[in-house]
Amino acid sequence: MKYVDEFRDGDLARTIAANIAGEVRPEQRYYLMEFCGGHTHAISRYGLVDLLPSAVRLIHGPGCPVCVLPIGRVDQAIRLALEHEVTLCTYGDCLRVPASGGLSLLKAKARGADVRMVYSTLDALKLAQTQPQRQVVFFAIGFETTTPPTAVALRQAWALGLNNFSVLCNHVLTPAAMHAILADQGGARLGGFIGPAHVSTVIGSRPYEPFAHDYGKPVVIAGFEPLDVMQAILMLVRQINAGRAEVENEFTRAVSRDGNLKAQALVDEVFELRGRFEWRGLGSIAQSALKLRPAYAGFDAELRFGLEDKPVADNKACECGAILRGEKRPQDCKIFGNVCTPENPVGACMVSSEGACAAHYTYGRFKDAVRVA
Repeated sequence: MKYVDEFRDGDLARTIAANIAGEVRPEQRYYLMEFCGGHTHAISRYGLVDLLPSAVRLIHGPGCPVCVLPIGRVDQAIRLALEHEVTLCTYGDCLRVPASGGLSLLKAKARGADVRMVYSTLDALKLAQTQPQRQVVFFAIGFETTTPPTAVALRQAWALGLNNFSVLCNHVLTPAAMHAILADQGGARLGGFIGPAHVSTVIGSRPYEPFAHDYGKPVVIAGFEPLDVMQAILMLVRQINAGRAEVENEFTRAVSRDGNLKAQALVDEVFELRGRFEWRGLGSIAQSALKLRPAYAGFDAELRFGLEDKPVADNKACECGAILRGEKRPQDCKIFGNVCTPENPVGACMVSSEGACAAHYTYGRFKDAVRVA
């Protein structure tokens, strides 16, 4: 299959690995953060860590949209479904995220709430059209990749004059999270970033330039295939060795410097920046998320139903926050692989397929943790 098989060639992967090993300097340590959960998934699935020299350390970032969603925002969705008796629509991964009181959206559904999994925002919009007697709320999450589809649905709802459709908006911004990571003391050890793929198709490579210019951290945007990731690591190692800090684009087949201008314009029409937004693991970050513009305020579920945003602390036994900040690995969590599993997730990082804990568990990376325990 074109653009798939050729990026999974084992011989080429070993050649790139040999090149990385040849470039790595014995006295140097290369701490590279793959921001995106899709890259974390690929790294675990294809065993890429096993191909790298010990001097190269991959650090998981907060690029899983389900993982960074704080408990308080999930609680809002549950209250909508149980107390306001709306039809709540969302993506499948959101259903199992642990919330307060041992609840989740899936458990709320078991209690009689009308919670439905959808594949797109337009599924929720169609439901509102076919059931005008019901208030339908789309629980919107995600980075810049999933924001344009939400904007499309809102613009269509406005055009149709639907008064029974609204959005509980939790769309967050990648550059803001990267700034927060680098502003933290732990960010100083990072040598560079493997830049996200899908997000970059929308926003382009330009927004990463401040990380190279202001922080001196190289960024290489990479596709999701194993050879994409390996090549990005090689490019980062070469930049670090040369003392360079630039934004490079390995994923040229899909990403440009300016990104998708039409999608950006659509998002800008519908959304504006929030003052602050709470992230799991990263805390409250200024201008790191989006809310509906005044012209679309009639479709804002927070305003329509008078929802309060109440921060809720994570489970004390769960290390999701530290894992999302890149301070710990899934194996460092005492409940990883024993109490916390995909069948019984204690933290959000074990729920989504893009979560670091789920990726490590699914592809056997939990064995070291179990052996140590």
